Amino acid sequence: MNWQLIWISLPQLLRAFLLTLELAVVSIIGCTVIGLLVGGLRTVRLRIVAGLARAYVEVFRGSPLPITLLFVYFGAALYLGYSSNVFAAAAVGLSVYHGAYVAEIFRSGIQAVPSAQREAAQTLGLSAMQTFRFVVLPQTRRIVFPPLIGQFISLIKDTSIAFVIGLVELMKAGQAIVDRTAEPIPIYLTIAALYFVICYPLSLWVRRNERKIVPA
Repeated sequence: MNWQLIWISLPQLLRAFLLTLELAVVSIIGCTVIGLLVGGLRTVRLRIVAGLARAYVEVFRGSPLPITLLFVYFGAALYLGYSSNVFAAAAVGLSVYHGAYVAEIFRSGIQAVPSAQREAAQTLGLSAMQTFRFVVLPQTRRIVFPPLIGQFISLIKDTSIAFVIGLVELMKAGQAIVDRTAEPIPIYLTIAALYFVICYPLSLWVRRNERKIVPA
């Protein structure tokens, strides 16, 4: 193992690691907002609205992430007439793509709440929005938490695909070092260790708290 190469490359990898973290945080926020909105729309009684939400989910779940990233990055310049920032394009692409998966998680959680509780809330005079906010959403949050964190972990790992549009995240920075030094093993092991530092604590946290979060 070439420890000297790892030590020399560490500053560059850590800068890319911080960019990867920033991209992951922004994308997690974005896909959560999108997923909650679309997941909620999938449960409404209006067929047109629910159908459009379902179409969004099916399109992005049935297409590869690199295509989404390329479409967002180059499509903005081609169809909207302006050049997109590479970080913003990566964040939007990841948010939209993973938002489809998060929407299904939220939809399942919303539908898992007994309908009798909605009916009871409406009997007490709560509006549909108040019922969703104060009755359905708190229970949904407890149900969806474990699979939601699992989806976030997948998103963190998928940030490595942002290299297809030229973002110098962790994987892209590592590949540049490998191309220059022709020593892939120490660099890729270091990259794997950095991803492990993010993902494993999240997995461990979910595993330890799953029984407390998911209703019996």
